[in-house]
Amino acid sequence: MTDRVLVLNCGSSSVKYRLYDGESVVDSGTVERVGEPGGGPADHAAAVRDILGRLDLTGLSAVGHRVVHGGRRFSAPVRIDDAVFAAIGELVPLAPLHNPANLAGIEVTRELLPDVGQVAVFDTAFHHTLPEAAATYAIDLDTARRHDIRRYGFHGTSHAYVSQRTAELLDRPYDRLRTISLHLGNGASACAVDGGRSVATSMGMSPLEGLVMGTRSGDLDPTVIFHLRREGGLTVDEIDDLLNHRSGLLGLTGANDMREVLSRRADGDAAATLAFDVYCRRITGYVGAYHALLGGADAVTFTAGVGEHSPEVRAAALAGLDRLGIAVDPDRNVGAGDRVISPAGAQVSVCVVGTDEEREIARETRAVLADGD
Repeated sequence: MTDRVLVLNCGSSSVKYRLYDGESVVDSGTVERVGEPGGGPADHAAAVRDILGRLDLTGLSAVGHRVVHGGRRFSAPVRIDDAVFAAIGELVPLAPLHNPANLAGIEVTRELLPDVGQVAVFDTAFHHTLPEAAATYAIDLDTARRHDIRRYGFHGTSHAYVSQRTAELLDRPYDRLRTISLHLGNGASACAVDGGRSVATSMGMSPLEGLVMGTRSGDLDPTVIFHLRREGGLTVDEIDDLLNHRSGLLGLTGANDMREVLSRRADGDAAATLAFDVYCRRITGYVGAYHALLGGADAVTFTAGVGEHSPEVRAAALAGLDRLGIAVDPDRNVGAGDRVISPAGAQVSVCVVGTDEEREIARETRAVLADGD
């Protein structure tokens, strides 16, 4: 069996791909504006067909698919067969924007590459170790069970990769490290990882809960939804669109890119300053809460677009946490690459790690197929 693995990440309007030969990336790219008028491919199936037609897939041994929602059923990556494909389809109501796109990619690759092993790697799987007290919402239990309402968590492949890489960076045993992982991109989530196990995470039944994001509100009093419906006259779909696509940084400033927010803040823009403060304050609260849940943290690690590239966010998000042993060294905070940015001898190591979800998906894909051989 060769070690060439193709990773497909079908998003709501894009398809990312990366082709590995061992640990080396031999081809990669992103197809944007899938299904959008006047833009790219008509749908995800067409995009994947085009990608497979252009790649040199000689000796390909596996395809690893990112699947957003695995529900209660999938607690680990699995080899895809007809039953798994059908089960992912049954989970579409829990992820209506993403699971259909994931299914389209799977369907095309199974058709065109029938002799190649296919593996589904779920965003939610890493969080199946959440204690019931962390996964359970305090609503009527029968209603919750009937409608599969619970905390599932997302960004699992990122938090898994980043927490392992943090242990490597610090030369500490992974099974004994307590890490608070902060995935800060257009989507954002926090995760408390205790010895390689997710024990708390900010995203919930969907990716809407938790931190402030590019276009998502994050934590919100549910009464806001009732008020918008009863008093504002908004439909359920309009409220869904508001909270998922017109809130967060975009709702507060008109821009969903933190770089634009920082630029406006530097120019004295009041809305940008408020948005930055709201964004960082939310992170601070989660770091403090997870420090308590873990019984003390060994590391706080920033990753993804904002987490890796914004020293302003890193400094502000951890400001005032000195009593917990958490601080950022101003000189170390400026730079690039995986590194420690806390002061020398700090009680808690603050790290910056570049996430690599595709590499993690490839690793998990190989592991599943190796177990089945």
